[in-house]
Amino acid sequence: MNTKILKQSFLLVAGFLFQLPVQSQMYVSSNSYVYSSNVAVFIKQDLELNATSSNFYLRNDAQLLQGTSGTSSNKGLGNLSVFQEGTTNNFQYNYWCSPVGGNIASAGNSPFGITQLRDIVDLTTSNAPTILATNNYNGTASPFAIAPYWIWKLPVTSLTSWVYVGAASTINAGEGFTMKGTSGTNTTSVNGIQNNPGSKQRYDFRGKPNDGTISIPVLFEELILTGNPYPSAIDLSAFLTAATNSTGIAYFWEQDKTVNSHFIADYKGGYGAFSPGALNSVGVYVPATFYSYDGSGNQGVVTGTGGNYERRFSPVGQGFMIEGSANGAVEMKNSYRVFVKEGAANYSQFEKNTSQSKTNKTSAQLASIASVSGYDYSKVSVDPTPQIRLNTLLNSQGVRQLALAFIPEATDGVDHAMDALSTSDDSPADVYFVMNDNEYVINALSFDIDKKIAIGFRNTAEANYKITVNKVLNFTGAENIYLHNKTADTYHDIKNSFYDLTLAAGVNNTQFEITFKKGVTLGIDSQESKSFIMYQNNTTKNLTINNPKQKELVACNLYDIVGKLIFAKKDLGSNIDYSFSTAGLSDGIYIVKLSTTEDTDIGQKVIIKN
Repeated sequence: MNTKILKQSFLLVAGFLFQLPVQSQMYVSSNSYVYSSNVAVFIKQDLELNATSSNFYLRNDAQLLQGTSGTSSNKGLGNLSVFQEGTTNNFQYNYWCSPVGGNIASAGNSPFGITQLRDIVDLTTSNAPTILATNNYNGTASPFAIAPYWIWKLPVTSLTSWVYVGAASTINAGEGFTMKGTSGTNTTSVNGIQNNPGSKQRYDFRGKPNDGTISIPVLFEELILTGNPYPSAIDLSAFLTAATNSTGIAYFWEQDKTVNSHFIADYKGGYGAFSPGALNSVGVYVPATFYSYDGSGNQGVVTGTGGNYERRFSPVGQGFMIEGSANGAVEMKNSYRVFVKEGAANYSQFEKNTSQSKTNKTSAQLASIASVSGYDYSKVSVDPTPQIRLNTLLNSQGVRQLALAFIPEATDGVDHAMDALSTSDDSPADVYFVMNDNEYVINALSFDIDKKIAIGFRNTAEANYKITVNKVLNFTGAENIYLHNKTADTYHDIKNSFYDLTLAAGVNNTQFEITFKKGVTLGIDSQESKSFIMYQNNTTKNLTINNPKQKELVACNLYDIVGKLIFAKKDLGSNIDYSFSTAGLSDGIYIVKLSTTEDTDIGQKVIIKN
C-alpha cells in the first residue's frame, strides 16, 4: 500500500480493494487527514470526516471506492479533495457531475454548489473561488474567478428544460451541470501540472464524497444531464446496460473551440453518442456533428465534426446526457465504481488528449481492473467492435458519421444499450439509419451478407450529400459495400469511392439502403474501372494514373475522405499515363474520381504519406 497516513490521531478501519474484506469503515478525527497518491482506497462501508478540520486528499490519480450496497451513510463536516481539469476556455462549456456534496454533518449525500470548486495552491491547500456578478460572463484563471451565469442543470421536471443554478447549492448528487471555463493562465504547478496553461482549468472539488445508490429520475423520450457522481471512475457501459428505463446510450457535448463568443448564434457544437454494445467490449462511439444555432438555440447549418473518444469508463467529474425510455428512474450504484486512471490507453477520456495513445497495448483484453463489483475485466476485448463507419459530407460544410456495429446478440430492431438515436432531429439537413421510423447514428445488428440496411435523408431545403465508407474496423465479412438507390435500382460503390447526390427538400426514408451485394445495375461501371490503374507513388509524391486503353478522360478529381474537393483536372485527353503532384497534401486517405466521355465515373481510394 502506497497510501501515506500523515497524522496518527484518528482511527482507520479500511480495506484496499478486497485485500482486507472484514474491515469496513474509515473515521477521520478533527485536525487529521489522509493523503492518498496514485492508488485506490477501498472502504467497504462508510466514511466519517468528523470535523471541519478532517480532510481526505486524493492526489496523482488516486481514487476512493466504497462498497455500500444501499444509500450513502457518509457523514461529517470535513472534506474530501480531488482535482479535475476542465477542457475549455471562458467561451465553451464543460458538462460536469460533482463527486462531492455540501458539508452536512448528517449521513447521506448532499447538494453541491460551485463555491466548492476551489483554487489550488499546493498539495493540500486551496482557496475559495471568487464568484462573479451574474452580468460578468468571463471567468478568469488568475485571479481565479467563476462566472455563475453559465451554471445550469437539466433534471426531470414536468416540462423538462434547463434550470438555472448560478451560485446556489442546489445540484443534487447524480445531477450534471454546465459550466464554462476560464480565460488566461495560472502558472502555479502542483504535482508537475500547471493549474491552467490555457483553456484547461484545474479545479479542487471539496466536500463530502458521494456514495451509495443514487436515484436519477427520467422521463420517456426526454434527455436529462447526469454523469459520474463519485470520486472514482465508473464503468459507464455497466451503468448504461443496467439503466433499463433509459435507452442505454450516453451523449457527450462537444464544441468548436475556435469560436470565442458568448452569443448562441455563434456556437458550433453537437453531441457525440456512446453505445456500450456487448459488455465484453469497449463500446462504440461516434463523434458529434457540429451545427450552428440561432438565437433561440435551434440547430442551423452543419459546420464541422468532433473527435473520437474512448468512453467505456467515465472519469471523475464527467457529465453526460441520457434519454428516458420510460417514466421512472435509473440508479447509479457503487457496484459500477472502478479504479481506472484517466486516459485513452485506459478507455477513460474526459476529453481527447493528443499525447495519449493505445499503441503500447500488447493484449487483446483489458488488464485486470480493481472494482467494487469484482467483475473480471480481463475478459473484455480491446479490439474494436466489428463495424463499418460511414461519413457523409452535408452541403460541403460538416460531416455526419454513422456506425454499423456487428454484434451477434443484436437484433434487426432497436436494442437497448446498442442502437443510438440521433440528437439532431431538428437540424435542417441530416443522414441517419432508419429504424421504427426513428433516426439512429449507431445501428447494431448481427451480420448477414444479404441484409439491407435502410438509410434516410432529411433536409428542409435542397441539400447535397456525399457519402462514403470512412473506416472498416475489425471486420472482413463484406468485400463490397454499396448504397442502393431503390427507385433507380442502381448500386453505388461507397467502399472505394463516394456517392454524390442532391435531394429536394423533404424526408426520404425509403429510397436508399446499404447492401453488401450488388444487383443488376451498377452506378459505377466495374468493367470500365478495369481500364485504369490508379495508385499513389509516395516516393515521388505523385498520383499516377495508367490508361493503357487510352480512354478519353473528361476529368480527374481528388477528394479528401469526407468528400471535399482537393483539386480538379479537366479535358485530359487520352494519354497513356498521367501524373499529378500530391507533395503539398496532408497524410491521409483520399478518393480519386475519373470521368470518361462515356459518362462513366470510376472511383478509388489512395493513401498519401508525405
